[in-house]
Amino acid sequence: MSESYLTRAGYNKLLEDLDVLKKRKAQLSVEIGEALEKGDLRENAEYHSAKERLGDVMNRIGIIESKLTNARIIDSIKIRENEVQIGVKVTLLDVDDNDEMQWVLTGQEESDPASGRISIYAPLAQGILGHKVGEEVAVSLPAGSKKFKILKTEPAL
Repeated sequence: MSESYLTRAGYNKLLEDLDVLKKRKAQLSVEIGEALEKGDLRENAEYHSAKERLGDVMNRIGIIESKLTNARIIDSIKIRENEVQIGVKVTLLDVDDNDEMQWVLTGQEESDPASGRISIYAPLAQGILGHKVGEEVAVSLPAGSKKFKILKTEPAL
């Protein structure tokens, strides 16, 4: 898995999720042991259900551990003034519609467009990354090309 970007809060949230999943794993192991004591496993729905849930939990644990191993904490990245990059809030002007918008550029794990946080891998972010305040940038979006003026950047995380 490649490097992933997380805020300190996002990293800590994954640690908490991992702790909960490890506790759930231990609980499911107990349930499996109890189901084994009931005898014939071919007709033991409790056993099969617990084994399936354990597999799901183990898969999620592996995913989170991989993300944590490959995580790069955003707050340790040096934010360059007036440049669009991960960890900044960027204010854009849609040149055609004259609409102003703000986005915080995050890693994929913490992306939440409804709350104004987009992944650096989103088409809009890809189009403006590395550009500076004052520049007009044509960005290729799924709905077609749009032109944006970068009005402001500020550290967001």
